[in-house]
Amino acid sequence: MQKRILDAARKIFLDKGYEKTSMRNIASEINYSPGMIYFHFKDKSEIFHELHKEGFRLLLAQLKILDKIADPFERLKAVGRVFIQFAQDNKDYYNLMFMVEEPAKASTEGGFKIAQEAINHLLELVKECQAEGRFVGMDQDYFSFMLLSSLHGICALFCKDRTTSFQNKSNEDLMKYGYECFVSLLEKG
Repeated sequence: MQKRILDAARKIFLDKGYEKTSMRNIASEINYSPGMIYFHFKDKSEIFHELHKEGFRLLLAQLKILDKIADPFERLKAVGRVFIQFAQDNKDYYNLMFMVEEPAKASTEGGFKIAQEAINHLLELVKECQAEGRFVGMDQDYFSFMLLSSLHGICALFCKDRTTSFQNKSNEDLMKYGYECFVSLLEKG
C-alpha cells in the first residue's frame, strides 16, 4: 500500500509541483480515499520526505560501492560518473531530490539528514584527495560545493531537457564528454 501511495505521489509531485499536490489528488491517482492515505502518512510533507529519502538511499548505495577504489582522486572521478548515471537512470528521483521546490518551512522542520550524509561523503572524499596532494589550498566546503554544482548543472540540464541548443550532440554525449572536460580541468589543477 505504501509503495502505491509513494508511486502515485512521485507522479503528482512531478506533474504539479509541491504546492499544488494534495493528499486528495494523490488518493485520486490510485482510487483510494484520502483517509486511507492518512492512515499511512500524516501529510504530503511526510510523503515528500519519504520519496526524497528513497532517492538519496539509492544514490548513496551506488556511491558507497566506490569506496573500495583506493586512489581518492580516481574515486572522485568515478563518483561524478555515478552521479550523472543516476540522473540518467532515475530522472524522477533526481527531479524530486534536487528540482521540485518545497516550501522553506516544510524543509527545515525535519531536515534532510540523508542529503547531509551525501554532502559529508563528498567532503570526506575531497579531504582524502587533499591528503594525497590534490586541490592543495582549496577550501573543502567551497571546492565540494563547486564539484556538486558542476555535476548538478550537467544533470539538471539533462533532466529538464535544456540541452537541445547543442544540436549536433546527444544528451548522453553532452553529459559524458562534458564531464570528461571537467575532469580534465581537475587533473590540470
